[in-house]
Amino acid sequence: MSQTRKITAGAAQFNIALGDIDTNLSQALASLKKLASQGVQLAVLPEMWSTGYDYKRLGQLAERTPEVVQALCRQSAESGMVLVGSLAEKEGKELYNTAYVIDQGKVAGTYRKLHLFSTMGEDRFLSSGDHSLVISTSVGRLGVAICYDLRFPELFRKMALEGAEIICLPAEWPKPRQEHWRTLLRARAIENQLFVVAANCCGIQGKLDFFGMSLLLSARGEVLAEGGEENTELAATFDFSELVEYRSQIRCYHDRRPEIYGHLP
Repeated sequence: MSQTRKITAGAAQFNIALGDIDTNLSQALASLKKLASQGVQLAVLPEMWSTGYDYKRLGQLAERTPEVVQALCRQSAESGMVLVGSLAEKEGKELYNTAYVIDQGKVAGTYRKLHLFSTMGEDRFLSSGDHSLVISTSVGRLGVAICYDLRFPELFRKMALEGAEIICLPAEWPKPRQEHWRTLLRARAIENQLFVVAANCCGIQGKLDFFGMSLLLSARGEVLAEGGEENTELAATFDFSELVEYRSQIRCYHDRRPEIYGHLP
């Protein structure tokens, strides 16, 4: 990685209107335009941001996902931003919670959520993915995870070992688990020595209350920007020289003992 590179990253945090694609798309595009005006080069949207978890209609709503993706591609082409956010994806009879990575106006890669939140029945309505994603983009090497994935540190270590510099994490993380959210995100940044952009939604959605608190973290786990509980856009600068310096000071990758606790592929 270049030791002199800097980028401006951002997150869009908003109250998702359950099942209302047009309202959500309008809201997302308005937020992305604000972030673009601030010079943001990488922007992350929340989890299932175009529909929310409208399970009863999700199959029907997912049929519009290609149209939503094309709108993001146009926004990316106009602004030059790399965009990441998750949407309902339909393939045959299967439904997935899929994060799209859009770079220079094109879909560069996709990631289907690996860990489905069985506590709330996500696994009854959605199919899980079968691979992780680390991808080279115009802003650097991105690793992608979605919401509940955050509780599985082995996924993040795998992405780090595959060269991820920034983790992008769309989420719908509700109250009252705010401290888990903040603590786990900082832990993933600190233990893997990489940047994190986590975009959560906010407001009431059905029976759930979402607290926002989107976060941009340094490779040391420092909070560079944090959202409150209302609709907002946040941005911060990621300085890759700081990442390189931190990794040289605390040599976690060099000092690993995989022969003891097993190799990750």
